[in-house]
Amino acid sequence: MRYELTNYEWFAIKPMLPNKSRGVPRVNDRRVLNGIFWVLRSGAPWRDLPENFGPYTTCYNRFIRWRRAGVWATLMSALAGAHDAAVPMIDISIVRVHQHGACITRNRRQSMGRSRGGLTSKIHAVVESGSMLLADRGYDADWIRELAMKKGAWANIPPKSNRSDPICFSPYLYRARNQVERFFNRIKQCRRVATRYDRLAGNYLAFIQLASIRLWLAARYESAP
Repeated sequence: MRYELTNYEWFAIKPMLPNKSRGVPRVNDRRVLNGIFWVLRSGAPWRDLPENFGPYTTCYNRFIRWRRAGVWATLMSALAGAHDAAVPMIDISIVRVHQHGACITRNRRQSMGRSRGGLTSKIHAVVESGSMLLADRGYDADWIRELAMKKGAWANIPPKSNRSDPICFSPYLYRARNQVERFFNRIKQCRRVATRYDRLAGNYLAFIQLASIRLWLAARYESAP
């Protein structure tokens, strides 16, 4: 079945999954995760989950329960923390909100906003970590530069046209920023990320985390000896 975890991916994340030492044994973790990743990649509704992944309610409930427990965020942080890089890059991507997720009246705090194309959500992403921060001029703010400095990084951000005080900026180093743009292109191959179907911001963020987990797993596999 497409989108399922490879053996390498499964053995990499299995030790980081929550342990359940008491009570009724948990339904097969790998099968459930494969079902969740199938929904992530295909963009299909939970009810359309193929039968070989088990009841869709099991996959959905596990997705929600582990999202609330912070499992997806912990997995992403653990995989990202194992990769040491020198240059962080930050950017934003705007995603259209599908009509199924566009319940703006009841969910005004669910990270939705209106634009010319209708309801949208914004994804801010930081790629890598290290001694220099690359970002476009939309992030040219003193508080961002100060925060980067506190983290031990130099903010190489092009200045806005209305900036009065001079800053140090390297156009040559700035060229490397397209890595974060490639990150957005890759996670948007997952249809649950490319279009927001979820009313709750927490659920949509969980799908972004899951897409990032697959990217980190792929990066670890490519760098493995």
